[in-house]
Amino acid sequence: MLLFYQPDLVNGATYLDREESRHCIKVLRKRQNDPIHITDGQGCLYSGIITNADPARCKFKIDNKKEEKRKDFSVHIAIAPTKNMDRLEWFVEKATEIGIDEITPLKTSNSERTAVKIERLDKKAIAAMKQSLKCRLPKINDISAFEDLVKLSADFKSIAYVDASNSVMLSQNVGKGVNYILIGPEGDFTETEVCLAQKLGWSKVSLGQSRLRTETAGLIACHLINTFQ
Repeated sequence: MLLFYQPDLVNGATYLDREESRHCIKVLRKRQNDPIHITDGQGCLYSGIITNADPARCKFKIDNKKEEKRKDFSVHIAIAPTKNMDRLEWFVEKATEIGIDEITPLKTSNSERTAVKIERLDKKAIAAMKQSLKCRLPKINDISAFEDLVKLSADFKSIAYVDASNSVMLSQNVGKGVNYILIGPEGDFTETEVCLAQKLGWSKVSLGQSRLRTETAGLIACHLINTFQ
């Protein structure tokens, strides 16, 4: 099955945007009356047929709508952007395939990058959602300062920190509800940041014995939260 994306389906839109239309008609060579599957990115899968195979504005008619079953937990990862944006984009892509609800780029004391292009990350997430046949697009927020973000509330709040003496694994601090984890830069969080997070109710957790790159740590955290439910 091939999946297309139209976020305005909930508002009655029955056409694909120019980029999606071109891919559908020019690249995939879809024709009038061919079946088509579309998601609104909000948990619904629509099926129907193409009514106008226009490569600039492909129109379709909806025959069926199916809502994806909602999970009883959510995954929100705040991650420090890497110096090389390709690595952060890779994380967004793979985390979307595994299952993530929200991503926040995180500005810390040791951050290598303090600005990101959210539009690029959104495009990576959309492509990964369609590729993995998911119907829910993760929300990608603007970059947030560590001091502001740690004030937020969640059911399970974890901060990953390289500490050989810490035996608490992330898998011990996940569950039903909102699972929020902070992933630091290559230089890790400072002790001051970790202390502030702990004072505000965040649990210091380990992701294992290996020293991990930022994007790898984020992906492992995403996988663990999805697995230990």
